[in-house]
Amino acid sequence: MIDEATFRKAADEAIADLTEELYATEDAGGFEVEEQGGALYVVFEKPAGKFVITPNAPVQQIWISARNTSFKLDLTTDGFVLAKTGETLTPLVKRLIEAHLSYS
Repeated sequence: MIDEATFRKAADEAIADLTEELYATEDAGGFEVEEQGGALYVVFEKPAGKFVITPNAPVQQIWISARNTSFKLDLTTDGFVLAKTGETLTPLVKRLIEAHLSYS
């Protein structure tokens, strides 16, 4: 495990990169991006829903709550990765958004 400051810096950078990508596509994407209390929210009107993306320092993971599922990404040399699929944070969130929007 790394120290908390190093984890927080990596998590903040990963979430900032994701936020920038999502802000660039939110108007055409059918969702809104909100930042609050260190968490990132992706809010959908149709179909209604909300994703929550938040760093979890005690376990050194980024957690995503989306589509009734929890995704826990570990920090690796490739960034934050979902072990089950090998996806990194931004591609995973984009895939989850597409899946949500196609569910009507």
